[in-house]
Amino acid sequence: MTFSEMKQKDVINIPDGRRLGRPCDVAFNDQSCISAIVVPGPFRLSNFFRSEKEDIVIPWKNIRCFGDDVILVDIDACSEC
Repeated sequence: MTFSEMKQKDVINIPDGRRLGRPCDVAFNDQSCISAIVVPGPFRLSNFFRSEKEDIVIPWKNIRCFGDDVILVDIDACSEC
C-alpha cells in the first residue's frame, strides 16, 4: 500500500466506533520504519482564534487492521495518543 492510498482511508477507533479522520502524515523511527500515523485532530474552542489543531498520533502497534476503505485502530489502548 502506498501513502497516497492510505490517505484515502477513514481511521476508525474500534472501542467507540468514532471516525477520527484520514491520515495526513506518518512518523518514522530511527531505523526509518513507520512508527505512527498522524490524523488531524478536531478544532478546539480554545484554539478557535489561533486556527490550531492538535493532531492525533497513533502508534503503529495500535493499528489493528487495514481494510479496503478503513483503518481500524485502538486508541483506548494507547497511552501516547
